Amino acid sequence: MEQQTGSKPKEQQYRNIMRWMWYLAGAGLLGVALTFIVLSFSDLPSVQQLENPKSEEASQVFGANGEVIGRYYTENRVPVTYDQLSPNLVNALISTEDERYYEHSGIDFAALGRIAVKTVLLGQRSSGGGSTITQQLAKLLFTEQVSKNIWERGLQKLKEWIIAARLERRYTKEEIIAMYFNKFNFINGAYGIKAASEIYFDKQQDELNVNEAAMLVGMLKNPSLFDPLDRPDTVLHRRMVVLKQMQKNNLIDKAAYDTLRTQPLNIKYTAQTHIDGIAPYFRMELAKDIKDLLRSENIKKADGSHYNIYRDGLRIYTTIDPDMQRIAERVMKEHMAKQQKRFWETWSVVRKDPWEYTSGSIHEVPVERRQKKLQDLIRDSDRYQKIRSKYIKDIVAKLQQETELMFHADDREVERVVQEAEEGGVIDDLVERNYISTGLAAQYRQIMRSKHFNALRKQWLAMQEEVDRAFNSETEMRVFTYENEDMEKDTVMTPIDSIKYHLMHLQTGILAVDPITGHIKVWVGGINYKRFKVDHNRTSRQVGSTFKPFVYATAIAQQGFSPCYQVYDLPQTIAPGDGNFGLLEPWTPRNSSNAYSGRLFTLKEGLKQSKNTISAHLMKQLGDTEPVRGLVHQMGIDSSARYSNGRYRVPKAPSICLGATDLTNLELTGAYTAFANNGLFTKPYCILRIEDKDGKKLYEGVPEENVAINPNANYVMVEMLKYAAGLGGTLKTEAGGKTGTTNDYVDGWFMGITPNLVVGTWVGGEYRWIRFRSIQYGQGAAMAKPFFIDFIKELEKNEDIDFDTEARFNRPSGDIGIEMNCDEYQNNQFPLEEDGDENFEDEGFSDDLFGDEEF
Repeated sequence: MEQQTGSKPKEQQYRNIMRWMWYLAGAGLLGVALTFIVLSFSDLPSVQQLENPKSEEASQVFGANGEVIGRYYTENRVPVTYDQLSPNLVNALISTEDERYYEHSGIDFAALGRIAVKTVLLGQRSSGGGSTITQQLAKLLFTEQVSKNIWERGLQKLKEWIIAARLERRYTKEEIIAMYFNKFNFINGAYGIKAASEIYFDKQQDELNVNEAAMLVGMLKNPSLFDPLDRPDTVLHRRMVVLKQMQKNNLIDKAAYDTLRTQPLNIKYTAQTHIDGIAPYFRMELAKDIKDLLRSENIKKADGSHYNIYRDGLRIYTTIDPDMQRIAERVMKEHMAKQQKRFWETWSVVRKDPWEYTSGSIHEVPVERRQKKLQDLIRDSDRYQKIRSKYIKDIVAKLQQETELMFHADDREVERVVQEAEEGGVIDDLVERNYISTGLAAQYRQIMRSKHFNALRKQWLAMQEEVDRAFNSETEMRVFTYENEDMEKDTVMTPIDSIKYHLMHLQTGILAVDPITGHIKVWVGGINYKRFKVDHNRTSRQVGSTFKPFVYATAIAQQGFSPCYQVYDLPQTIAPGDGNFGLLEPWTPRNSSNAYSGRLFTLKEGLKQSKNTISAHLMKQLGDTEPVRGLVHQMGIDSSARYSNGRYRVPKAPSICLGATDLTNLELTGAYTAFANNGLFTKPYCILRIEDKDGKKLYEGVPEENVAINPNANYVMVEMLKYAAGLGGTLKTEAGGKTGTTNDYVDGWFMGITPNLVVGTWVGGEYRWIRFRSIQYGQGAAMAKPFFIDFIKELEKNEDIDFDTEARFNRPSGDIGIEMNCDEYQNNQFPLEEDGDENFEDEGFSDDLFGDEEF
């Protein structure tokens, strides 16, 4: 009885313990439930955010054939679909990160139970993790900063569980895997699996073999720890772990595992930048155009914000022909290498470089201005700015705050005030020459009265000594060269010589446009974008004789001149009162050779030989510049455009008949499309359409065209351009064109036309004093025309290129109305009298006709 009596309190005690355990368990479950309910109403992502998770994606640029030719990005991420993933990636991922992936709905309770028993109760660190692929995706998408505080991290984990469950309801398992691979940062610029495959293995993600997939999946645990570039041995071991998991899950057998684990990583690291790939100049100019388009009020996201070219995954479809572009870039390098070799040879025979050399020409840029430009380039360099920070940056900051004067990084203000203190009269001279205002002069003098001025003066003089030493001491460096495919070489030279060396490389601008559609097929803006960032297809340069066909076309269209019409090669003078030119003084242009043969030239021969006398005669016959300016306006060159000083870009002066105007290669090539297209001008364009990442059309390019020249007159001009080009039987393709050379051989042009491609080529220096010293090498026929010939020949040889060698220029039906047979024409003409005066003033036009151009 006593025993039974004693057992009852114990049973009661056990019951109470069990009851409280159930109470605690229930309270715990209730607490968890309440926590989940509360968190569900906290700052969790909305349905819209779940359906459109935020992720920076690269915008892709497509060529005309659908090939990706470039990307714009802050994160080089291009999403791929599940179907575009290698099965090896999927197998490795599930085996390693989430074996029961297809069995749970975002939370793996079996894994959580394992962690609770083995990790929490038994303290086994090797028990594995409990985070599912979906939870890891939730963390990547919505946990901006992982907390180090255990309680805060616990709340973040709970939120990730909720998000994971919601993601599972919104997306298929396959979509979640693709999203995870796309979002993950594989470091070293590899955002997402597509970039990772390209950067680490130089292949697409659907081409990855088992070992490659295992390595990338191994990085998912900790990409910094398992960095194949810095820790290859650690990565090999981690890859082995992934392969073992694949064997465990029967995705590879033991024999395959034993073979694969012994193989090296075989990394083919390929760093990616914006400039990688073909047409870098085009893509950088394209980015400017797209940014302008995206500022439009008509192109906005659903939330009213503007699209970002670097973050919003746009798809940009262009007219560029990738195959044709590659040929053009290859031919350009070969051609420019030859030109550069001639250039070095030309300058090797004189002791002075282009910054000091003088030829006595009235057109050359003064040496003082060249030296000033060289000084600007020195002061714009990183080397100079580093020295500047050491010596005067802090003092300048104090003076700027004290005087409210804006100091420029080129130190013009500092140099002027120190020179004033050293020499005197400098500030007054600047005011007298209208270089600075009296107000700015007063601020300069205020600086000189500052308590900081003596320190500035002392530091400036000391800085000049260090700058002189730094820029005149030889140092190891890498420079541009044509000697190898990388177009770089290691050498030793002084920094000042490096600046001169690079700027003494001739540049080029090349465009190829389909004259019928206006599609820009080729865009080469320079010789090497990495070293030379300026695009030369949108840079204005003097066009020389390439402008003359517009004068001839106007005369033929408006006055019916025959190409057989003859003019004496004698000085042509347009005097005050002649026509509507409004001249105050007589104008008598010279031929480029400064000689006059006195013989008769037909118009077509005059165009071929670029006789200025013939062009001036035609301008005089037209009686006004407006007919020519009107024609070029119809051909896409805006004759109403003005410079900031009010001067017209296409001047209202008769000298335009000689090419005394600055235009871009894009404008000039566009204008020549009218000649190749039966007189119909089609404005060149390069953007076919722009879509957002979901395929919604944001913009579509629309061809713009108008009749520029009547077909009959245009046909006459085409025949004259064919004759002027002098190509003979050089090409299979019917072709014509016009060379152009400016004073002192600064610019060399060739505008070539074929029935289905117009190619504009410019060659010259970055600055006007970077030039050949003789017409033998400095004319357009030597600098630019050979590229056109070699390029067309390459197109003719390549059967895969969309280029029809059998195409012919259109000839209007019926009578042209203009006699083109010179024998017939001469038989029907009266004898000509000399039109000119042997007593003439030998005047020409200068590159800086109006005295206001920037050099």
